[in-house]
Amino acid sequence: MSMNRGFFRIVSTGHYTPEMILSNKDLEQMVDTSDAWITERTGIRERHIANGKTTSDLAVIAAQRAIDRIGYDKEKIDLIIVATFTPEMKIPGVASRVQAKLGLDKPGILAFDINAACTGFIYALNIAERMLSNDTYRSALVIGAEVISKVTDYRDRNTCILFGDGAGAVILEKDETKEVIFHVSSKGDTELILCAEDHISMDGQKVYQFASKAMAASIREVMSYGDISRSSIRKIIPHQANIRIIQSASKALDIPLDAFYINIQKYGNTSAASIPIALDEMLEEETPASDEKVLLVGFGAGLTSGACALSF
Repeated sequence: MSMNRGFFRIVSTGHYTPEMILSNKDLEQMVDTSDAWITERTGIRERHIANGKTTSDLAVIAAQRAIDRIGYDKEKIDLIIVATFTPEMKIPGVASRVQAKLGLDKPGILAFDINAACTGFIYALNIAERMLSNDTYRSALVIGAEVISKVTDYRDRNTCILFGDGAGAVILEKDETKEVIFHVSSKGDTELILCAEDHISMDGQKVYQFASKAMAASIREVMSYGDISRSSIRKIIPHQANIRIIQSASKALDIPLDAFYINIQKYGNTSAASIPIALDEMLEEETPASDEKVLLVGFGAGLTSGACALSF
């Protein structure tokens, strides 16, 4: 487990989900399941499918939307980190493809991928903060992007109902007035309760047990380390894996469910993309005050977990 504090400002955000939608009704025609069963047990009603677009395609659109939102000078970007477990090729990495597609060819840019499964975006934010803190880099583009449909077995009703494709992006700059608190952790998964080679394989019950505990524990750690009061939290943005996991964390923390930002019904589990997609949507709907915190919390294969408290 690692706890640390740092400083950065979120300059802009953006997200993209593909146009093709796979609904619960569609899945009823593919496997032995039902809309009511999926909704009750997961909270998911539909998910978006890339349908030919690559991971870097999704990532670039999300990044460009973040750039366009505020007319950001993309030439300032000198660090690109992409969190993903579904790159389109073994090499080059998705971040390098993003750099090429955005036309960022000035000397000195660093671009690389990380894979911490569904916690990947929080890990990537933590890495970006450390790299910005030494003044070597001044502007970081951090992206979570996944095309999980390509590793989903649409004959397996236990997993195919859960996952979707998408990307979310943030642009960060160092700002000593905006404190960020991180908790990141990894617990070796000797049983491989969640893994993917050709297709995703998952022991749902064991994943649920780990995730429910990890989410609540990560939030407690960040709140304690940062001396963050419940009243100062504007919103908690969890990894969107299963509504029951979020409900379990809400109960364990004695924090009302309406304090959690939830969009799982629209997108399903988009792994490393789920938190930045939700963050962008939340910021489109409301603006946190300078004395409020937004908490991000994730968990995933590995077994990884983490949380961070953002200042705005």
